[in-house]
Amino acid sequence: MFSFFSKKFFLKDLLEDFVDIHNHILPGIDDGAKNIEDSLNLIRKMQELGIKQFIPTPHVMHDFYPNTDETIGNAYQNLLEALDSKTQSKITINPAAEYMLDIHFEKFLKTNYLFTLKAKHILVELSYFQPSINLEEIIFKIKTKGYIPILAHPERYSYYHNNLGYYEKLKQLGCYFQLNLLSLSNHYGVSVNKTGNYLMENKLIDFVGTDIHHEKHIEKLSNLKLNKKSKMHLIEIINNTNQTFSVI
Repeated sequence: MFSFFSKKFFLKDLLEDFVDIHNHILPGIDDGAKNIEDSLNLIRKMQELGIKQFIPTPHVMHDFYPNTDETIGNAYQNLLEALDSKTQSKITINPAAEYMLDIHFEKFLKTNYLFTLKAKHILVELSYFQPSINLEEIIFKIKTKGYIPILAHPERYSYYHNNLGYYEKLKQLGCYFQLNLLSLSNHYGVSVNKTGNYLMENKLIDFVGTDIHHEKHIEKLSNLKLNKKSKMHLIEIINNTNQTFSVI
């Protein structure tokens, strides 16, 4: 039986001039691009998708990726020096970070120097294995410092999948949500896809990002199809992302 929402659309057709607020293209400092060559290749292929503004967000995770303003700044400068002038004239790259909300995060917060996406927006993430016991307290402290917390890929925290009401509570506390575009497929699993669509359809998602780490992610994004219902929701969220974070 024909459904009004049965026609499929390619995600990549919505990404012209997209501002990608979550990716791992800085070379050699986390689990994303391994070196300059990787970075340049990812940028070139992301340009082919239509992306022109990049906000690289390397992990700041004490036990695995203890990045600082120095390591992020150095990786950024190395990347800029490797980009040819033609490419630099067509894109913008402004580094930020993706902060793990662990016991070390509050030390960063106390220094009052954080790599923000833009203005006071900061991208934060949680452990995939267990919920934070003091998440609400940390969100309060972030906001008290004048920052705007954006929770990266909330759909990927499986311990909330059977407690969907908690997402509402986090929103009420002033936490914004950023959906990974690949969550609109089964890339991370069926449950993540289902939760991502639930959050999007219930107007809980504020922004989207690619969370690209390597070339296979780009290939999957290039082939990702949406139904009409998802497309309509996503257009609104992409527009909000672009309007909020564009530097042009």
